[in-house]
This record gives sequence, structure tokens and C-alpha cells, in this order.
Amino acid sequence: MNFVNFSNLGKILIFIGIGIAILGGLILLFSKVPFMGKLPGDINIQKDNFTFYFPIASSIILSIVLTIILNIVIRFFIRK
Repeated sequence: MNFVNFSNLGKILIFIGIGIAILGGLILLFSKVPFMGKLPGDINIQKDNFTFYFPIASSIILSIVLTIILNIVIRFFIRK
């Protein structure tokens, strides 16, 4: 019979919580960056009573930055 190791589960939940807090902080920081969300390639359509916004270029840049950060963090923890 396979029992759950609550010590490991607790560590995983702590890391998930820290990750969510870091992600929230990054979202707050990116909202203050003047060019984020207004890059060429971001779609912004405004009509009389309708606004459509789809940040394609901003999403790609954010994805690249987060991929680099996560690769660095994962390599740091795997080598330990």
C-alpha cells in the first residue's frame, strides 16, 4: 500500500505558494513597465461601445522571460 508522505506534500505546497506570490509580484511590476502591453504586435480594437485587446507580442516576451527564469531556477535546484 502506498501512503502519502505529508512532509513532501507540505514542501510542494510551500513552493507552489511562493511561486504564486512571485508571479503576483511580477504581474504588479509588469503593469508599471511603460511599454508592456503597448508593443507593436499587440492587438487593440476600439469601437463605440466595444474594446478588444489581445497582447500577442507582450505575451511572447513574457513567455520567453519566464522560460529563462524557470530554466535557471530548475537547473539550480537539480544540481544541488
